[in-house]
Amino acid sequence: MGWYLGLLGGFVLFLYAIVPTFQPSHFHRIYAAYGGIFIIMSVLWGWIFEGIAPDNYDIIGTIIAIIGVAIIYYMPRKDEKEKSLWQSKQ
Repeated sequence: MGWYLGLLGGFVLFLYAIVPTFQPSHFHRIYAAYGGIFIIMSVLWGWIFEGIAPDNYDIIGTIIAIIGVAIIYYMPRKDEKEKSLWQSKQ
């Protein structure tokens, strides 16, 4: 059973790394969003499954990471053809 779980885990890790490359946007922004979600899920995992409640610094760090993701992913860039969340629709 351990061999099958190892193979399954390797495949899931492969998908985790490859899925962002198929997104119709800039890879680095998708990867930054993945990183922010990973931080949130890690804190929640520790809280729910391991019984370790996040302290103030965990919460502050998670909020900072999410704000960073929002800045990287949604702020408009010069000479960018894609519309950003903040640009008006014309």
